[in-house]
Amino acid sequence: MKKRLFSGLLAVVLLCAGCALATAPEPEIEIILPGASSPGLPTPAPTPTPAPTQKAASASAPEGTMSVTLTFTGDLTIGTNYKVYRKLDSSIFGKELKRQKNQPDFFLRNIKEVLLSDDLTVVNFEGTLADSVVIPASKKDNQFLFLAPVSYADALLPNGIEAATLENNHVMDFGEDGYQSTMNALENAGIVCANSTQLGIFEVNGVKIGFLAYQTFNGGYDRIRETLAQDIQSARDQGCGIVTVSYHWGDELDYSPNQRQQDLAHDTIDAGADLVIGHHSHRINPIEEYQGKYIVYSLGNFSFSGNNKPSDMLTYLFQIRFKYRRGEMYGTDFRIIPCRISSKQDYNDFAVTPLTETRYIDTILSTLRNYGSKINNPVPSYPLEWD
Repeated sequence: MKKRLFSGLLAVVLLCAGCALATAPEPEIEIILPGASSPGLPTPAPTPTPAPTQKAASASAPEGTMSVTLTFTGDLTIGTNYKVYRKLDSSIFGKELKRQKNQPDFFLRNIKEVLLSDDLTVVNFEGTLADSVVIPASKKDNQFLFLAPVSYADALLPNGIEAATLENNHVMDFGEDGYQSTMNALENAGIVCANSTQLGIFEVNGVKIGFLAYQTFNGGYDRIRETLAQDIQSARDQGCGIVTVSYHWGDELDYSPNQRQQDLAHDTIDAGADLVIGHHSHRINPIEEYQGKYIVYSLGNFSFSGNNKPSDMLTYLFQIRFKYRRGEMYGTDFRIIPCRISSKQDYNDFAVTPLTETRYIDTILSTLRNYGSKINNPVPSYPLEWD
């Protein structure tokens, strides 16, 4: 069973750098999603999270040893793209939802067992959870505005997702109010959240795992470096034995990172992080081993409701084990789980599905190996099973 979790706050007030709303008056456009209990955004304070339940070390592990297994996914985008479908029911996601008997967690049905078998799963949540929103003037020309009902947050925890990063180019699709609604919805559903001003903390087996999140757009590279070492040290000061850093960076459709990404990733490890995870390109990128730590430059999509037939539907989950002996970390290993973002080959039904056919798995492996030539220290192999 998964562990209970809690969140550590670096700040009480959310400050999303680079994402401030335009000063021009907002158009009076309001969307009320079907099933909303009332108009207006929910603003109650998050429900206090109980103290984490401790889990005993596995009985099969040698005496005095244990491991902590983390899973990271690509971009999670659910619900409707308002720019195309004003009503969820008429969207491509809504139509698939109807075919799946209106079960909001339908997109996790094929990956649930994988996510429930680890100690912590972290997704990059890219969109807004709200029952009523106003479109900011600064967003009126955007091609994509992703929106799902608040209640959809309840689909995550029972299916093995305990944490979410909220730094990307779609978390502000509906401005500060939409962002706060999303944060409230996730935290009220028991999900630990992280952004550039809030450290997420999850505890398992007595080990605190801290995760930080940033986006590099609008001068973000320099801004991140100003506080990065301090943020990582703050996580350590709060007792985090493992510190991971997630970045939303790079260019869309790229299969390899640019030099700025690589430099920042190395700086992050040098500043004391144990792992770097990347997103945004909607394409898988290779993994680098630097100073004995892993850098996963991009995990592509996880579940993506913005397109019913993306040109590349292949992705993978990254799993890492942190190994402990008598309370001290002594090593790590990793594996990948090749997946398709759909259970179908010819169109996107949003149901993340582990791959079984060798030809598709080989395509993922060859892509990662080939583009590994563009980074300094690519991992020598991509294990599909644990040692």
